[in-house]
Amino acid sequence: MTETIAGITIPDTALVRDITEYVREHESELLFHHSRRVFLFGSLMGQRRGLSVDPELLYAGAMFHDLGLTETFHSSQLRFEVDSANAARAFLTARGVSAADAQKVWTGIALHTTPGVPEFMEPEVALVTAGVETDVLGIWYHELSAEQRSAVVEAHPRPDFKNRILAAFTAGNVHRPDSTFGNVNADVLAHYLPGFERGDFVEVIRQSPWSE
Repeated sequence: MTETIAGITIPDTALVRDITEYVREHESELLFHHSRRVFLFGSLMGQRRGLSVDPELLYAGAMFHDLGLTETFHSSQLRFEVDSANAARAFLTARGVSAADAQKVWTGIALHTTPGVPEFMEPEVALVTAGVETDVLGIWYHELSAEQRSAVVEAHPRPDFKNRILAAFTAGNVHRPDSTFGNVNADVLAHYLPGFERGDFVEVIRQSPWSE
């Protein structure tokens, strides 16, 4: 059945239904609703920016982007974004999505916590980050109407979202603190992981094995 929220239609395809079922099974309600909002906000930002996007690929990127935070990956030492991206690519290629399209999704997920880069890439990449920036950081909050924001949140509520998503980021990264070097998750661990020491890029250079 076709579902439309804030003027954005969720693609009614077998692939999208498979993605929804998989993510509902493997993620918490917090991450599921957040991921759906990322798709909706990313789609709305795409409209504002005049971008033409493959909605299935954007849906895949949005829905898988935080999978690496889940219990399944709590022994991984990779960046959680890479775990999420790898899982999405495997899921898509197993269902006949082309390698090129699956790689777009991979890239959108892998870069979604690396600001300043995705916005210059393909829409399927740029708009995952735009959706995340809207829902988590509120960067594009005022680019959307109150009616659009209300419709999305009514469909996918965000009770105590700020505290709960920070807790999810913390839980998804405490076992791999070194993976946060140079990305936004170092800020999370600096606040919530006692004894955490950030990697220092300057000191990495100074202490490299080169003599000069």
